[in-house]
Amino acid sequence: MATVKEKAIVTQRIHGNCPTHSRTEISTRDVTTIVDEPKERDGTNMGPSPTETLVGALIACTNVISHKCAQLHGVKFATMSIDAEAMFDRRGTQLMEEVEIPFPKIRLVINVTTDCDPETMEKVKEDLHRFCPVSKVMRKSGTEIEEIWNVRCL
Repeated sequence: MATVKEKAIVTQRIHGNCPTHSRTEISTRDVTTIVDEPKERDGTNMGPSPTETLVGALIACTNVISHKCAQLHGVKFATMSIDAEAMFDRRGTQLMEEVEIPFPKIRLVINVTTDCDPETMEKVKEDLHRFCPVSKVMRKSGTEIEEIWNVRCL
């Protein structure tokens, strides 16, 4: 069976339907998700806010790329969870003043159960920094991303 080689550079097509001032229905491929504001900000609370979605994308990308890096180094994760604590300067979203770096710092606590040795795990962490597109964009925009890895060896 022949392996299909994916293209290196692709164009993503994503559509946003905006039924209210706060709710956006995002469609891509054959999936739809809702981004919304909480009720206290006149939203309908049907999904995470745009800024929560951004931090969620960082968590999701960290998950995907960490697993790919682990596989590259022959490592298997038995379990993984990621918690984020994002410092968010809301002055820009409140139209008070322009904010150069809306997220000055994000702390990721990455909990992994694995069978690998600490030296190999360091290679996985290094490769995550090299290859995670969401964290690269955020770091280049001035956001400090602190990663705290809690690695439990089997």
